[in-house]
Amino acid sequence: MTVPNTPAGPGAEPTPDANPYAVGPDLQPLARERRPLLPELRIAVLTTVACVLLGVVVGLLWLWLAPRVMLVATSDAIRYVDPEGEQRAGADSVFALLGLGAGVLTALVAFLLSRGRGGGVAVAVGLAVGGLAGSLVAWQVGMRLGPGTDVIANAKHAGQGVEFSAAIELGARGALLVWPMTAMVLLLALSAAFGKREQDPPPYWAGPQWSDPTPGSSPKQQDGDAPTPPA
Repeated sequence: MTVPNTPAGPGAEPTPDANPYAVGPDLQPLARERRPLLPELRIAVLTTVACVLLGVVVGLLWLWLAPRVMLVATSDAIRYVDPEGEQRAGADSVFALLGLGAGVLTALVAFLLSRGRGGGVAVAVGLAVGGLAGSLVAWQVGMRLGPGTDVIANAKHAGQGVEFSAAIELGARGALLVWPMTAMVLLLALSAAFGKREQDPPPYWAGPQWSDPTPGSSPKQQDGDAPTPPA
């Protein structure tokens, strides 16, 4: 009389019962699709370069539209023509408004270029870096192409009693952040409202999803299903 579950041979391990929930070798879990990173980096680099080039245009517009602080040389000093004027604050406001428009434009372009692939972190980073770089370029272009910062030399060149323009300056340095902040906020809003939506995962009670790696093979027959008649 043999003892139940006795190994068949010396040193043999008892065979455990088959697991009814085990997955067959012909089934594999669905692999998550990974997007290539190179197109996203290309869009980010192009966005940054475009922002820098646009910064030159913004700087020229700032030089053209910003109100000027007018000075006049007298016999003993150099004085403001309008001591209570708001020209310096007006120059800062013009720069901020130009940065606002540039941020809206670059955010729209970046969103349209990256919408088909669902955006990406690299695109947002490129837009932020490009916006800040464009603001710095615009600031330097406006200052260097405008009147010189040597007031005494400008006064001598203009002559006594003749009005001349002071150098264009950006008093509120926080205006440099208007462009990148506007671009980032608008890009986030556009992505949330009109961006590409990812497919929602199945509910937790549906269990794991599996795919059959063998092309053309029929799904595994479940218990209780009628057998498929031969063709």
